[in-house]
Amino acid sequence: MTREVRIGVLVVAALGAFVFFLLVVGSSGPPRADVDPLTVEEALAGGDPAGTWGSDELHVTGWYAELDADCQGDDGGADESVSWLQRDCPLRVLVPEQPAPDVSQDELLRSGIRLAAPQGRAFPSRAEEGGANLRGQQLVFIGHFADAAAASCVPDRADRCRQTFVVSDYDELVR
Repeated sequence: MTREVRIGVLVVAALGAFVFFLLVVGSSGPPRADVDPLTVEEALAGGDPAGTWGSDELHVTGWYAELDADCQGDDGGADESVSWLQRDCPLRVLVPEQPAPDVSQDELLRSGIRLAAPQGRAFPSRAEEGGANLRGQQLVFIGHFADAAAASCVPDRADRCRQTFVVSDYDELVR
């Protein structure tokens, strides 16, 4: 065996040992809790998600539904800084089970988590032009309750603003 072959074997063995070391170190310790998404039921379990979770970042999985044309409500009032949080339409909700195509606004609000985002861009694009925008799979939404902007909502909507899940991102892959 020549000197070059021995050096090559040592380099490959050292690289293998390094990869093994990275695998051992990377798999030590418990998995991160925030990677395991909550279900809609778990997020709503206490009846007061803002009180239960505060403004902690959460991953919540469920069925996404959006009502635009069928939505009844206003555009969020005169205060532009919080209109995105107070707005009734379009109604975006995360529900525990796949809703029917003719689902009503009241049904969605009764069983789900109301969603909002400052720019509205943290949501999937519409799958349909009119009616309910339903997805054929569950989604994982990342965000928090008890947003700081809720303090600026009009008094009759302040609690609803606190209970709204403010979305920063979503993932189509349920793990």
